[in-house]
Amino acid sequence: MAFEPMHCPTCHGVDVVKYGKTADGKQRFRCQHVPCECTTFLRAYSYQGLLSEVKHKIVDMSLNGSGIRDIARVLHISPSTVINELKKRA
Repeated sequence: MAFEPMHCPTCHGVDVVKYGKTADGKQRFRCQHVPCECTTFLRAYSYQGLLSEVKHKIVDMSLNGSGIRDIARVLHISPSTVINELKKRA
């Protein structure tokens, strides 16, 4: 049996515990590091727009002059996801 340590995507800490399951049956995890702002996360998201790397790419592409539809087409996500992420970062 192999043990693979789980790391928090925000603080990269290993103080992670299981925290129930989603409606799809995927395992949910929670970071127990106190100053970490990440409450729960999944190991593998079914929708790529929820990944933090994709969210950073949205902001970077918009700062470089790409339009909303162009960002959505390149990253294979919904234009409404792009708009909502840009509203959060404003």
